[in-house]
Amino acid sequence: MRVHWTDNAIAHLLGIYEYIARDSSIYAKRMVDRVTRRSEQIASFPMSGRKVPEYEADDIREIIEKPYRIIYRIKPYQIDVLAIVHRRQLLPEDI
Repeated sequence: MRVHWTDNAIAHLLGIYEYIARDSSIYAKRMVDRVTRRSEQIASFPMSGRKVPEYEADDIREIIEKPYRIIYRIKPYQIDVLAIVHRRQLLPEDI
């Protein structure tokens, strides 16, 4: 299944890179690579992520790439990556 990164998720990923790159561009690139590689898992196994506890929707799921949560929505023909958030961040009420 095709994985589509929303503008919101791309902005989160760029923010993560910029934050980590303040100390090390090498580690920033590694983290971004780890997160994007994890999206390959959801392409092959969309139901492998758990339901997001903050939302009551079967189609919104998450996988963890410590310390980040990769939040995604399963659609009939693609998966939308909605957000990449630190595990300590609060999620918005609606994504």
